[in-house]
Amino acid sequence: MPRATTVDEYIEQSETYHAELTKLRGVLNATCLEETVKWGAPCYTHNGKNVVGLAAFKSYVGLWFHQGALLKDPDKLLINASEGKTKALRQMRFEKMSDIKVRTIKAYVKEAIEHVDAGKEIKADRSKPVTIPPELDAVFKKRKKTKAAFDALTKGKQRDYAEHIASAKREATKQSRLEKIIPMIEAGAGLHDKYKNC
Repeated sequence: MPRATTVDEYIEQSETYHAELTKLRGVLNATCLEETVKWGAPCYTHNGKNVVGLAAFKSYVGLWFHQGALLKDPDKLLINASEGKTKALRQMRFEKMSDIKVRTIKAYVKEAIEHVDAGKEIKADRSKPVTIPPELDAVFKKRKKTKAAFDALTKGKQRDYAEHIASAKREATKQSRLEKIIPMIEAGAGLHDKYKNC
């Protein structure tokens, strides 16, 4: 599926959740948030800060609150999709139209906007050490050029590559990923650079 460049395109590409996406878009557009597209999906911002993302998956539609960990969550609707990895991001999931409670969503969005206005945010921990998985370390021992290019990257980019390899469960997947990232590392690119300007 081609990457959407507009919210209309994104909704049109959804085969299963067209109606739910349209309804959630209406709820978000009824607030002071500004609608845009980032990472190929709808994103809603306030004063230049990402507040909420909207995305459809196989079994649900999700609202992604970029600073969701700050929200009070009185209805216990927010989920950490990557427990142990994600600090700030939380999502709210909807499997069917009747799950969408407009008043509740607006209350969560209102609180999220208040946090932006107050300057509250959870920042990424940039001091965490980078743990190089054995497979990537083996590449560095054979390819000095790759190691030198990796060392020149920011800690965040190094961490992205290391976690990308370490998170693969099968050895074949690790090797496939290594083949893909070696040229990227040597070019000085980050794993997620292609999404940065979306």
